[in-house]
Amino acid sequence: MCVGDVGEVYHACYRRLVVQLYAFTTDLNEAHDAVQEAFARAVARPRGFTGIDNPEAWLRTVALNVVRRRWRRRRVLDRLMLRERPLQEHCDTPDLDTRTDLTEALDAIPRSYREVIVLHYYADLSVDEIAVALNVPSGTVKSRLSRGRTALAARLRGYEVARA
Repeated sequence: MCVGDVGEVYHACYRRLVVQLYAFTTDLNEAHDAVQEAFARAVARPRGFTGIDNPEAWLRTVALNVVRRRWRRRRVLDRLMLRERPLQEHCDTPDLDTRTDLTEALDAIPRSYREVIVLHYYADLSVDEIAVALNVPSGTVKSRLSRGRTALAARLRGYEVARA
């Protein structure tokens, strides 16, 4: 596959992928970086998107894995740093006026719930597609969606979770 084909996918999917990753990470710079790294990996593949049925889904999975890997590395680094130095109280509070209620609520719920909510509502993936992307059973996805919606509703004023 030539670089032009990756370019076409880039123009068709880049913004949508960044929005999805932003909802997942709540950090726009991290979202841009992860999506860019996913595209860089696509360009570096000897055959580009050849053999990939859905390039956007492949890019989303790669970008999510990039973010997860970074988060794991940060956790390890944090543990190492805490061993070396005593814990200091320091918090960089973002400008809350520029953040939406939903972004704050997504940031406040557990990562496993945020993953499935973003993939379901922002990426418009089915439960089965999310299960494949995250390598978990469909029942786990359903459970996380339900618990995630409940957690979001508790943080968003005026919203209630619809009961079936």
